[in-house]
Amino acid sequence: QVQLVESGGGLVQPGGSLRLSCAASGSIFSINTMGWYRQAPGKQRELVATITSGGTTNYADSVKGRFTISRDNAKNTVYLQMNSLKPEDTAVYYCNADVRRSWSRSYYSNYWGQGTQVTVSS
Repeated sequence: QVQLVESGGGLVQPGGSLRLSCAASGSIFSINTMGWYRQAPGKQRELVATITSGGTTNYADSVKGRFTISRDNAKNTVYLQMNSLKPEDTAVYYCNADVRRSWSRSYYSNYWGQGTQVTVSS
């Protein structure tokens, strides 16, 4: 099995910063793309940012210039640095990863974390 555990959410004032972390553990041979998604109340889950194992990044237009995604491949961990936070960033943030579980498996399976709440409010 593979587990993704997020941490770092919380309550922050507009203009503030938070750093989310997501550590993958379990039966892992390699991880391809890792990413962050978010879901606000009454809305669909949406992409925030992704990063490949080689470091190529992709961001939603709404967070470009404010959020930075990074990863530590040795620790199977992905980070999301969120600056200049706005009330509309309020959501549950979910970690996602494409994991190859063993050398004998040539395919990647997709996994989700349990989510961490980010609330931006004064």
